[in-house]
Order: sequence, then structure tokens, then C-alpha cells
Amino acid sequence: MTRRGAEESGVAVVCGASGGVGRATARELARRGYSLGLLARGSEGLGAAAEEARSTGVRVYTAEVDVADGEAVQEAAERAEAELGPVTLWVNAAFATLMSRFVDSTPEEFRRVTDVCYHGTANGTRAALDLMEPRDRGTIVQVGSALAYRDIPLQSAYCGAKHAVRGFTDSVRAELVDSGSRVRITEVHLPGLNTPQFSWVRTRTDRPTRPMAPVYQPEVAGRAIAWAAEHPRRRTYWVAPSTVQTALGQRVAPRVLDLILGRTGVDGQLREGEPEKEGNLFRPFDADRDYGAHGVFDDESRGSSVQQWLNERRLAVTGTAIGLAAVGAVAWCRARA
Repeated sequence: MTRRGAEESGVAVVCGASGGVGRATARELARRGYSLGLLARGSEGLGAAAEEARSTGVRVYTAEVDVADGEAVQEAAERAEAELGPVTLWVNAAFATLMSRFVDSTPEEFRRVTDVCYHGTANGTRAALDLMEPRDRGTIVQVGSALAYRDIPLQSAYCGAKHAVRGFTDSVRAELVDSGSRVRITEVHLPGLNTPQFSWVRTRTDRPTRPMAPVYQPEVAGRAIAWAAEHPRRRTYWVAPSTVQTALGQRVAPRVLDLILGRTGVDGQLREGEPEKEGNLFRPFDADRDYGAHGVFDDESRGSSVQQWLNERRLAVTGTAIGLAAVGAVAWCRARA
């Protein structure tokens, strides 16, 4: 794909850009020619992300920001726009989490996950809308998860925050409709991913953690987020078959999922070794070292998603299905004649 000029692509701000999904998204948006405002806590990871983006020829602004600090996010947003021009895209991808049974977590830990994953998304959305609404244009992408539809053991704080983001986003979307705004908000819900999260996460478990299988590479998420950003009329994107199965399964048979996840969900998120007890909940792990986008599960991770392929070809697939159904109906009628 030939990179478009930054002026044509626009200016994107990515929260959580130093590692994992945010890092993969920044790479993909740079490849597509966006000038980038990169926000994250970890200085080393943030600097490496900026150098990667600049190597593609785009302009970059960086800010060491904790998204739980609304004033700092607002200031960074205004500075990014002053440095790069009107912000046309905002991606809320920052998060920090805790892997623990609820009864083993502290109120302080639970509050911190909520502040980053939920309030941080609200802070980013507020900052984006303050920039976009006066111009009546722009797109906000909320990076969600299959766990925004179905909760699993060991992740009550994170799941609760992701559920909250869905409800918050629906409310804001309705307010934009009420005001006649052309600013768009879309959600991208992801499967288990091979990111540094599972080496960084604070744990209250006896073994280190891992993503629930099947596992996908973060580039799958980055491409899906970029696609959603450029096709924001759809409210929601489910990125992998496992995400679709999770969301639909919760609607159809939540009690069955209670039983399955109650029996398999804990062991399905643990691996052999010594866990990282403190994690990055209150301090960034990439302040002194760049971890990049990938975790330690490359050997089992998938580099593409059939569901995302279908997302990108929705009209063609729908048209083909209708055509095949029509041909089948005609053939059936002829056979009956």
C-alpha cells in the first residue's frame, strides 16, 4: 500500500501508544500517512514509538501522560493540535489492569483499573470532542474487548471498566445525534492478543498470566482500528470469530458460559513460571526499556482474522450471499416446476 500524504490522511492521537495495541495502531496509522500525537506513561516505549513513526516520514508529537489525569490529557490534546494541526482521529487504547480474584484485590487496585480503563477513555473522549465538535468533524475509536460483553474470572476490574465504556459510548453517541453533530464514535472489540500486557500485569495469582486462546498478533488489532477509523459509520466492529462467539454466546446462553468459564477460565489464563506481582498498574514498565507491541506468545499467535476480512468486505460478502440465495431459489423453483 502506498502511503498517503499526512495532510490528506489527517492527524491522529493515540492514547497508550508506547506498547501493545496502541503501539501497533500507531505503526499502522503512520504507514497510512497520519501525523501522530502519541500519549503514554512510559518514556522509553514512547520514544521508540515516535522514532518508528518518524521513520515513515510523518510528523510526531509525544506526551508522557497518565490518561487517568483529565487535565493532563486535555493539555496534551491541545498541544498536539497546536503542533500538528486539527485532530481528525482519536484512539482510546490506553489501559492498565489487574489479574486477581475479586476478593484478593484491594479497593485501591480496583479503583486504579477503573480510572485508567474507564475514566481514561472518558477523559480522552472529552478532550477529542472539545477539539472536534466546534469543527463538526472527526472520529473517535474506543478500543474495547470481547470482555466488554462477557466477563471472565480474574479480570473483574477490567471487565467492569470495559462494560462501562460501552454504556458511556452509547450515551455520548446519542447526544451527538441529538445535537446533529457529524463527529463519529465507533468501537473495536478485540480478542485475546499477544501484547506485553501479560508480562506487565499486576497479579494475585500463583502463576504468570496469558491471554485466553485463540491468540492474535497486535497487528491484527492495529489494522482493524485503522479500518474502523476510516469507516466509522458502523457503530461496532468485532475483530475475530472468538469475539463474535463471546458476544453472541452471552446473549443466547449466559448461564452456560458461567459454567464453562467457572471450570476453565482460571487455568485458561495461567501458564508456568513465576508471576509479576507488582506490575505496571501504578508505574509504567516501559519507562527504561522498550517492549514494543508483541508479548511472549508469538509461536501460537495468528497474524490475520477471518472476521476482520469479512468486516472489510461486508458489502461484497452480503451481495454475494444474496446472489447465491437468489440463484438457489430460482433453481429450487425450476426443480419444483
